[in-house]
Amino acid sequence: MPERIAEKEYYSIGEVCEIADLKPHVLRYWESQFSSLRPTKNRAGNRVYRRKEIKLIQLLRQLLYTERYTIEGAKKKLSELRKGGELKEASRVAWDHETIRDLRREADGLVALLTNAEDD
Repeated sequence: MPERIAEKEYYSIGEVCEIADLKPHVLRYWESQFSSLRPTKNRAGNRVYRRKEIKLIQLLRQLLYTERYTIEGAKKKLSELRKGGELKEASRVAWDHETIRDLRREADGLVALLTNAEDD
C-alpha cells in the first residue's frame, strides 16, 4: 500500500517505489526518458531521491497512468508546465490526487473488512 512521504531528507528507490506504487524498473526507465528526473547517488552508488523528485514522480504517474499520456506527450506537458512556471504546483496537485486515491483505497479496504466481519 502506498504511503505518504515520511519527513526525511533522502529516500531509497525501494521507498520511492512503495510511495508511488511503482516497480523499480519502471522508475529507472522514467529516469532514462525524463531529463528532469535525475536522482543523485550516495557513496555506495545507490539512487537517492528528495521530496521534490517524489512529487515529480507522482505527477508523471498521473500523466502516464491516469491521464493516459504517452512518454512523448508527458515530456511535452512537463515542458509546457515548466515554461509556464506551473510545474511545482502541478506536482503538488498530483501528489494530493495520489494521496486521495490512496486514502480511498484504504477506506474501501476497511469497508470490505467490516462487511466481511458482519457476515461472520
